[in-house]
Amino acid sequence: MTSVSSQRRSEAGDFATLSREIRGAGLLERRRGYYLARIVGNLAVFAAGWVVFVAIGDSWWQLLMAVFFAVMFTQLAFIGHDAGHKQIFRGRHGNDAVGYLHGGLVGLSYEWWVGKHTRHHANPNHEDDDPDLHIPALAFTRDQARTKRGLLRWMARHQAALFFPLLLLEGLNLHWSSIKHVWRGDGRARRLEAGLLIAHLVGYLTVVFTVLSPLTGLAFIAVHQGLWGVYMGCSFAPNHKGMPTLPPGHQLDYLRKQVLTSRNVYGGRWVDFVLGGLNYQIEHHLFPTMPRPNLRRAQVIVQDFCARHRIDYAQCGLVRSYQHVLHHLRDAGAPLRHKEAKAA
Repeated sequence: MTSVSSQRRSEAGDFATLSREIRGAGLLERRRGYYLARIVGNLAVFAAGWVVFVAIGDSWWQLLMAVFFAVMFTQLAFIGHDAGHKQIFRGRHGNDAVGYLHGGLVGLSYEWWVGKHTRHHANPNHEDDDPDLHIPALAFTRDQARTKRGLLRWMARHQAALFFPLLLLEGLNLHWSSIKHVWRGDGRARRLEAGLLIAHLVGYLTVVFTVLSPLTGLAFIAVHQGLWGVYMGCSFAPNHKGMPTLPPGHQLDYLRKQVLTSRNVYGGRWVDFVLGGLNYQIEHHLFPTMPRPNLRRAQVIVQDFCARHRIDYAQCGLVRSYQHVLHHLRDAGAPLRHKEAKAA
């Protein structure tokens, strides 16, 4: 019993040791200049995109603009993500101001997202407590798959094939979840967020259908919202799906809980940009308040620390990460397919 207690104290001390290394390297210091440039640049490009949208007018070329805005919505959402983790300013108020602004620009409830994402960070890949493992349209464990009924059961059987098509609806799901949160009055900033969501919806639809004919406008919205959902889903899915899930009552310390359930995606600075720094998922989960541009430097320190302490550290390329996701989904739905085959 004493040896077990000693081991747990030693494991708990591992994170303190790693934290001292990270702080000593100055990687938890704010990077206000970086974020100022990133925010101003994003907003300038976003505004310029709408100017080009109006200049093009009622044309099917606007479907290319729909692709552009899908990218920009995701890049703006990444800033909201960083604000939610207090990566930009040390205090809450500055981060919240940036977060609410960016949530309003893309039509999301910042408060809803922060609450959900905080629960995920506290218990990543926990079978009961991680909200990202409780998505009705998908099953992330075999036990989850067995509980599905009706259409959801059929979807769970074929979820690997349906995964990317389902992401086309993720943008609408994010909007709807935000509306439900504000409608129920769950947040302290209900009036602010209600105003932001209404302003976003009215402004978005007014510009689209003032410039475009009804048919072209509907096509623009479908492409834009669909690809935004795919981009958002493809940015977050590789980070944990296919990694070990944790049952209730697990005994992992904070360091191992975060590292063993997360996966990094390597590929250079273009992957850093495309995934908004979420490709350094291990470092981000260990140090959620670390500014995005510092994650690359932290990765070297954390990987070396894990190697010295014999802690599995998972990373792979971008394409391989999606293969892991699809393999995991296929495996989770396997019992349903086997049962269907036996019945046939």
